[in-house]
Amino acid sequence: MTRLWWVSLATEMRQTTGEVSRLAGWCSDNNLSLNVEKTKEIVVDFRRAHTQHVPLTINGATVESVSSTKFLGVHITEDLSWTDNTAALAKKSQQRLYFLRKLRRARAPPPIMYTFYRGTIESILTSCITVWYGACNASCRKTLQRIVRAAEKIIGVSLPSLQDIYGTRLTRKALCIAGDPTHPSHSFFSLLPSGRRLWSLQARTSRLKDSFIHQAVRKLNSLPNLPLPSLFCPR
Repeated sequence: MTRLWWVSLATEMRQTTGEVSRLAGWCSDNNLSLNVEKTKEIVVDFRRAHTQHVPLTINGATVESVSSTKFLGVHITEDLSWTDNTAALAKKSQQRLYFLRKLRRARAPPPIMYTFYRGTIESILTSCITVWYGACNASCRKTLQRIVRAAEKIIGVSLPSLQDIYGTRLTRKALCIAGDPTHPSHSFFSLLPSGRRLWSLQARTSRLKDSFIHQAVRKLNSLPNLPLPSLFCPR
C-alpha cells in the first residue's frame, strides 16, 4: 500500500487531475495499490476570486482535501505560512530542554550538554531549515531563537543562532544545486555576463521573494567572491 501527499495549484487543476489518473494507472500496472484513505490533497490558491475546486478521485474514491498536513516532518499549510510548523518545532524542542536541565542538575560537563543539545534540540530546530526559515515571520523566528537562548543559559556557553545556521546551510545547498547540472533548479543559478554575480530573479510578492531559490540567489550574490563560477549555469 502506498500513500500520497498531493499539493495542487488552483490554476493547474486540470493538469493535476490528469497526472493523478496517470499515476493511478501506473501503480495498477506495477502491482501497487494507492491508499486513498491516507492520501491528502492541499489546494494552494492565492487568487482573490476563489472558485469551487473539483475534488480529486482515485479509482472512484474521493481524496480528502485538507488545509494542512505533515510531510517528512514539515507541517505544510494551504497558505504556505509556517506558523503551524514553528509551533510544532517549539513544542518538541521545549520537551527536550527538560532533559538538558536534568543533565545540568547531574553536573554534566558543558561539552556533554553541548553534544546533547546539538543532537536532540538543534537538530529539531534546524530540520529542513532551508525550506521554511526564510519565509518565517519575525514572531516565529523569535519563538525558536528563545529556545536557543534558554539552552545557552543552561549549558553556559554561546550557541550558534538559527539565523547563522540558516545562512550556512542555505549557501551550502545553493552551491550544491549550482554544481549539479542534473538538478531541476540548476538553471535558476545563472551568471551575469560579468561572471561576478547571478541573475536576480523577479518576484512580485514577498511570499515568492522569501522562497528558497530567491533567498539562495541573494545569499550567493552577497558573498565577496562567487566560488567556482564554472559551476553555474551559463546564460
